[in-house]
Amino acid sequence: MRTSLKTKFKSVSATAMLAVVACLPMTAHAGLFDDDEARKAILDLRSKVDALQKDVANKTDKTSALSLSDQNDQLRQEIARLRGQIEVLTNELSNTQQRQKDFYVDLDARLRKLEPQKVTIDGKESSVDLNEQKSYDAALNLFKGGDYKGAGAAFSDFLKRYPQSGYAPSAQYWVGNALYAQRDYKGAIAAQQAVMKNYPDSPKVADAMLNIGSSYIELKDKAAAKKSLDALIAKYPESPAAQTGKEKLATLK
Repeated sequence: MRTSLKTKFKSVSATAMLAVVACLPMTAHAGLFDDDEARKAILDLRSKVDALQKDVANKTDKTSALSLSDQNDQLRQEIARLRGQIEVLTNELSNTQQRQKDFYVDLDARLRKLEPQKVTIDGKESSVDLNEQKSYDAALNLFKGGDYKGAGAAFSDFLKRYPQSGYAPSAQYWVGNALYAQRDYKGAIAAQQAVMKNYPDSPKVADAMLNIGSSYIELKDKAAAKKSLDALIAKYPESPAAQTGKEKLATLK
C-alpha cells in the first residue's frame, strides 16, 4: 500500500511539474531569460514547486491515503496559483520588451534626424546638419518673400555660424543680391567680390560677376560694367550668367 502511494505521488508530482513547464509559451520562454528579474521570479516559483514536492514526499510514509489525497489537492491548487503568477510575469515581460523596442525605434529615428545629411549644392555633394539646413532655408524664404533687409541679415548670420558650410558661397552671393535689391549697389559689388575671392571654385562666381556688372550699370559706370561683363563671358562662356551678360553688354553700346 505504501509503495503504491509513493508511486502515485511521484506520478502526480511529475504531472504537476510538467503542467508548470507546459504553461510557458515557447516564445515567452525564450524572452524570459533575456530579463534577469523575470528569470529570477520564475526560478523562485519553480523552487516553491520543488519544495512542495519534497514536503509531500517526506510525509508520504506517515499519512493515510485520504491525507495524501488532500495534500495532492493542495498541491494542484498551489500549482494553479503559481501558473497564474507565471502567466502574469510572462505578459508583463512581453509588454516591457515591446515598450523597449518602441523606445529604441523612436530614439533611432530622432537621432537620424539630427545626423548630417548629404545634399547636392551647385553640383557638389556636401554634408549638412538639420539646423544648418533650416537656417539657410529660412534666410532664402525671407528673400523670396521680399524681405531683402531681413534676408541679408539672415544670410550674414548664417555665414558667421556656418563658415565652412557647403551653402557658404550661395549665402554670400545672396547677401550681395539682397543689397542689390535694396539698391545698395556699392555694397552689392563688395559682397559679390567676396564670393570671387573666398570661393573661387564655386559655380556662384559666374552669377556674382553678373551681379557686379549689373551693379555698375545701375551706378552708370559703363566702363566698369563692360569690363566686368567681358571678364564673365571670357571665363564662363557657356554659363547662363554669360548669356545674360551678353544681353546686358548689347544695351551698353
